[in-house]
Amino acid sequence: MKKPPFNETADLIEALARLEHDQWTYWSQAVAEVVPDSTRARWQASWVDYASLPDEAKEADRVWARQVVALLRQRNLIP
Repeated sequence: MKKPPFNETADLIEALARLEHDQWTYWSQAVAEVVPDSTRARWQASWVDYASLPDEAKEADRVWARQVVALLRQRNLIP
């Protein structure tokens, strides 16, 4: 199978989305003891590697990533 062509923006968005998911996982596990059981149970389903998330959950992380990319462009930090 051929690897898709390199797309700098898409690759950056995916890297940032993965980072956001990792950060959220770390935070949510740290506060899990103080949230309601129903919230913790819902969160636990997403305590997996980013690659294992359903597309809907990945897209939620990409929303944040796109905002970061837009901010970096606004500040002329990336093309």
